[in-house]
Amino acid sequence: MQDSEVSAAWPGGGAAEERPANSREKGLNRVLHILEFLHATQRAVGIGELAKGVNAPRSTTYTLVRELVEAGLLEMAGDGNRVYFGKKLYLYGMAYMRGNDLLRRGRQEVDTLSRETGETSELCMLQSGRYTIVHSSPGTRPFRISSATGLQIPLPWTASGRLLLAGFERGRIEAMISDDDLVLPDGRRLELGDFIDDIARARVTGYCVTSGLVDAYTKCLAAPVFSAPGNVEATMCLVVPIDTSEERTGELLALLRERAARLSIS
Repeated sequence: MQDSEVSAAWPGGGAAEERPANSREKGLNRVLHILEFLHATQRAVGIGELAKGVNAPRSTTYTLVRELVEAGLLEMAGDGNRVYFGKKLYLYGMAYMRGNDLLRRGRQEVDTLSRETGETSELCMLQSGRYTIVHSSPGTRPFRISSATGLQIPLPWTASGRLLLAGFERGRIEAMISDDDLVLPDGRRLELGDFIDDIARARVTGYCVTSGLVDAYTKCLAAPVFSAPGNVEATMCLVVPIDTSEERTGELLALLRERAARLSIS
């Protein structure tokens, strides 16, 4: 028997050794898909819906969920037939926040800005090709603007998206933006070329203001937070009523840019 035949037949060698590794990799990918799906849906889901959402067999999904529940990463919710994130993930997130200087200081700046202006303030970052709110502080207006930590929406819908992509080459931007990303909630369609032009303008001006994109009632003011010269790590945003005067908008934008610069690494 040749060495290659021994490797293939013996449990400890060659091709037989590759199968468990591939299986582990596939299992890990499915776990990541489960976590991404739950994050995207933002609610507890049943095993059937979860299996369909991650395109995996129901039996495999059930086994993975059971193991994740036992590890404390997921928890059964409601009647016990649905699953969602577990407390351990929350504790991991808190540990990340304590260890991330930008996030820790950014939360403080956002909370302070919201108290000073009375407007909804956010700290936003790029995550998995989406604009992601990593911290939000509501304003004091009776009319509350919808803004939730963890919310992910398409980059073309936001002022922040135009800043977060400011250092990217055109080809990379085109690869990140799908056709669906260009369709606004009210059905209007943005042109990819116009979006890329907006990114270029935001890079030059050092800020961005958009009106009536996500809804017809608000406009968003965004300023970049740099982790190094020219590298936008995050944005600070203010979400205000669309009828906010130009004078008030200018005042808020100046304050926002000042606070974002204070967070930046020069």
